[in-house]
Amino acid sequence: MYQWVPFWPRTAALNAVVVNNLYIAELGVCGLIMAMVVGMMVTFCIRYRNGSAASRAGLAQKTWHFEIGWTTATLVAFLVLFVWGASIYIWLYKSPPGDIEVYVVAKQWMWKIQHPGGQREINALHVPVDKTIRLVMASQDVIHSFFVPAFRIKHDVVPGTYETLWFKATEPGTYKLECTQYCGLQHATMKGEVVVMTPPDYAGWLSAQGVNQSLAQQGEALFREHGCSGCHGLNSTVHAPTLDGLYGSLVHLQDGSVRRADERYIRDCILAPRTFTVAGYPPVMPDFSGQIGEDDLMKLVAYIQSIGSQRVSR
Repeated sequence: MYQWVPFWPRTAALNAVVVNNLYIAELGVCGLIMAMVVGMMVTFCIRYRNGSAASRAGLAQKTWHFEIGWTTATLVAFLVLFVWGASIYIWLYKSPPGDIEVYVVAKQWMWKIQHPGGQREINALHVPVDKTIRLVMASQDVIHSFFVPAFRIKHDVVPGTYETLWFKATEPGTYKLECTQYCGLQHATMKGEVVVMTPPDYAGWLSAQGVNQSLAQQGEALFREHGCSGCHGLNSTVHAPTLDGLYGSLVHLQDGSVRRADERYIRDCILAPRTFTVAGYPPVMPDFSGQIGEDDLMKLVAYIQSIGSQRVSR
């Protein structure tokens, strides 16, 4: 698609097709307006040039009909483009559940990828074709930006929080992954690749990595190592919120607010629990800020998500 245009960038994802359509529509409207304006200018320059026999008599009286019609037509056209663009923006940035959820940690100057099965890679992301891939991204140091030109996706990765992004690749191949936020002296070297594979090839790649524990299983080991099971375990005598069915549910906090228990909420509760004390429970959970790295945080989130997928709500 679009390959007949010499300068058109490669298009290899559903996201890219939708963005291309909007871009082409904007070019079409702008081109139409420019053609009309330039056409009228050229017509009048030729017809009423010096020495032309065209009559200058019978000047039309001043009227606002053309001005109002022109302004209204262009306003409607650009409002349509605005609404169309806003709907695409919401569609792109509202991540669906995804067929596969991958965790990405950005740091100076690399991309660290963790797959649900426990497979890990650096500066590369292997995914199957025609599957919705949901990325949960965090930064270990400064602001980075995850950009895949062929997919038309770009999202800043901000320290201190999780960002989500999704895409659905439509063509097998290898595509550039770049950071578009200046993140230090070696920013230009922070590059990688997204490798889109057929389902059989992707399954073969996963099995060839030789990983014995999934990301959730690694998170369970960390859960016990840091003593979390002592309070949140099923047989615990401590009065602490249960984690069974937590992920995706609505949580009522002591300050009267309500939060959706997504990845951001779980991360914030681990690092700053006193800020998100659950209603009916004492604020006794210790602060793990500075004690757990982003890689291990994502493992803990994956574990809590796995035990929280049993119920949608409490």
